[in-house]
Amino acid sequence: MAAASLALLAGGALGASLLRRSWQRRDRSAIGLIAGGWAVLAGLALASAVLIGPVKGLALALALEGIGALVVVWSGRVRRKAARLREGEVAPEPLEGPGRFWRGVLRALLAGPLGMTAAMGIAFCITVYLPGDPRTRIVLGGMMMPVLWGLAMTWTLADRRLLRATAVLAGTSIVGFGLAALGGAA
Repeated sequence: MAAASLALLAGGALGASLLRRSWQRRDRSAIGLIAGGWAVLAGLALASAVLIGPVKGLALALALEGIGALVVVWSGRVRRKAARLREGEVAPEPLEGPGRFWRGVLRALLAGPLGMTAAMGIAFCITVYLPGDPRTRIVLGGMMMPVLWGLAMTWTLADRRLLRATAVLAGTSIVGFGLAALGGAA
């Protein structure tokens, strides 16, 4: 069990470092790094679920891979004193000029109710399709709901394109609830 835990920690760090390296590159090699990073993370989670057990292995993989990824994120933080411009560098442009009231209202509506609906659809899918005792599935789906909602809100508020955010959240809601309904009927 200790060897599996160390492998999951190292795999989480490896997957996160590949993803981080892909964000730093803006060329075609980023696609391979993204695919490699997600393949490492998903492969270790799947192997853990098979070798340790579907519920315990997946929970252990999610927790330890997350800790490994957090180590990579923490090691790449930038201190304010060290963030001075080097010779030849230009300060980045701000993402957005002065805000518009209607865009703020639309973002709040997207992040709040529509983000919550998309998170609920995914949480329902988790509850319906996860193996194990129904009470455990309900608890896990309920615990994932605020995390998923937070991710949806963060992404929606960080994305400048409102139509893309609307399409992704609406599509996720429809697919999530649709798959959950299909799984419940079987």
